[in-house]
Order: sequence, then structure tokens, then C-alpha cells
Amino acid sequence: MSVLFSPLTLRGLTLPNRIVMSPMCQYSAGPDGLPTDWHRIHLGSRAVGGVGLVISEATAVVPEGRISPRDTGLWSDAHVDAWRPVTATVAGAGAVPAVQLAHAGRKASTYWPWSPRNGGVPDEEGGWTPVGPGTEPFLPAYRTPAALDRAGIARVVEAFGRAAARALGAGFRAVEIHAAHGYLLHEFLSPLVNFRTDPYGGDLAARSRFAVEVTRTVRAAVGDDVPVLVRISATDWVPGGWTPADSVLLAKLLAEAGADLVDCSSGGGVPEAEIPLGPGYQVPLAAQVRRDAGVPTGAVGLIREPEHAEAIVATGDADLVLLGRELLRDPYWPRRAADRLGAAVHTPEQYLRAW
Repeated sequence: MSVLFSPLTLRGLTLPNRIVMSPMCQYSAGPDGLPTDWHRIHLGSRAVGGVGLVISEATAVVPEGRISPRDTGLWSDAHVDAWRPVTATVAGAGAVPAVQLAHAGRKASTYWPWSPRNGGVPDEEGGWTPVGPGTEPFLPAYRTPAALDRAGIARVVEAFGRAAARALGAGFRAVEIHAAHGYLLHEFLSPLVNFRTDPYGGDLAARSRFAVEVTRTVRAAVGDDVPVLVRISATDWVPGGWTPADSVLLAKLLAEAGADLVDCSSGGGVPEAEIPLGPGYQVPLAAQVRRDAGVPTGAVGLIREPEHAEAIVATGDADLVLLGRELLRDPYWPRRAADRLGAAVHTPEQYLRAW
């Protein structure tokens, strides 16, 4: 029997299988961060394709937390109304809709990938001043951030909580906190970026304080039955930076604060990282956190073959497998994987003739 296609229960939610659509920015929102028909079709088609848990793109908890002016948000009730058709489509196709709540920190106010320009978006083109643990930009072409003070940190923590509550009203049934890839929470975690001397800088416990406070606040906002996931960069891939051993300690802190699963990605904190790309290159990170912290994990990173995904969960390296680019190439990857593994997956009645 396939483990990849077996259910997984996290708190009051049971996922139909262990395949997750990784959050992937679409840079297709309106100027106010509202999702569009593109999001409904994009996310809904992967649900039709058999994904168990569909996580929306990085969705900003405040306007200045967007990566680009084209990112989605959840900072107002208007966003709740706009997300409802998207979550209804995903749920109606048999998948669980989840949202990744995010703040881009010093990587905010940048152009989208296919823009003819790159770097920071100026005010006159809809940009804004980003924030971070300090005032050093990610790259010279990015905008110079303003350092968050204690009151600013508290406002961001509260914004995560409010966005999490709105997520439930919008129809999302799980929440992921984005603490990876060089965005705000990761910026505070990494010793390569966070040079603060206040209670949010210094040793690992102090640098973790922001992420822990956000997790605790999100848990309180969604209640006891809703799963809370946290995506981390489990290593900076740079000497002197964040390490897998640090991630084990962080995972324990996050679990104590109410997180149910740690989604183990990597990198993104500083531009000089040398990342050893290859199939499953981040799976050992998920395995180490799961083994040494005793916390459920998700594995992500160039996982392409069904047999590889099956082995990851069957051997206990991770509890979930997250697919990104592979699902962009093939929305029906889970159905093809089920065929190869001799497993069953939900099929809409309209598609039964094909499967």
C-alpha cells in the first residue's frame, strides 16, 4: 500500500494524501493585493489533479509585506471576500485549501520576475520603503530597508494573527507561516542578516523570538483544530550562517508555540549562497529535523519521480512531500503517480472516462 497516498491527520484536519502543492508566487494580483480568476484556476486545477493540500502563494499580512506590487494579501475584509471563490474551488475538487502568510521584509517592493526591470520598485511606480532587522539591502539594486523597532515588530506579529483569523473566514483550512527564503522572519533568524543587540538579536533564542511570537499568535487566532505549518530555510548554505542544527532547535521552539509541522526549504537569506541543487537536495534537512526535533516535517526541492516521493515518506524522512515546479509542468502529477504506485486518488466524475 502506498504511503504517499495514505491520509495524514494534523489536529482536526485529515489530508487525503501526502502530496502538497508548494506555495509559488504568481505575481498576478490586482493593485490592492486581491486574488483574481488566475488564482482560482491555477490553484483549483492542481486540486482537480489530485493534490491533497494546496497552499496558496506567499500572501502578505500587511501591504508593505508584499514581495512585489502584484502579490496577494490578507490584510482586509475585502481580501476575505476575494479569496472565498478560490478556496471553494479547491475544496470542491477534493483538496484542502491552505494559505501561506508572509512578510517579505527587506526583499519587499521589488519587480516581478518577467518585468523588463529588476531591483526595487520606486514610490512613483507603486513601491514603498521595506523593513528589516537592520538597514542593509539584500542587493544594491534593492531598496534600503528601515529597521523595525520593538513597536514595529509587535505590529507585524499582530498582523499575522489578524490575517490568520481572516484566512479561516476566507475558507482556508490550514495556515503556513513563511519564515524562509530571506524574507522577514528568516532575516531575524539568520546571523548573516540580524546584527541587532536588543531582545530580538544575539543568540539563537533571541533571533528566534520573532518567529516564535508569530507562531504563538497565529495558533491563538486559528484555535486548537486548525493545523499551523511553518516554512523555514533549514540552512543558509553559507559558513557562519543558519545551520541544520539550528533548525532542530528552532523546530522544538515552534512546536512549543503551536506549530504542527515544519516545512524544510533552504537558502535565500543572502545572495552569495552556493546551493548544491539536485533531486531531493533538501530532503536530508527535513529528515534531520524530523529525527532530532521529533516534529513532523515536509520535504521540498526538485522532487520529480513518484517512486522518490514514495520513498521519502515511506522511510520516514518526512511526513509530506511538497512539489513546486513539477506541478507547474504537470497539474495531474498525483494521478500519474497513483497509476505508477498502484494507488487510488480522488477523481472528479467528469474525468472518470480518462482514468
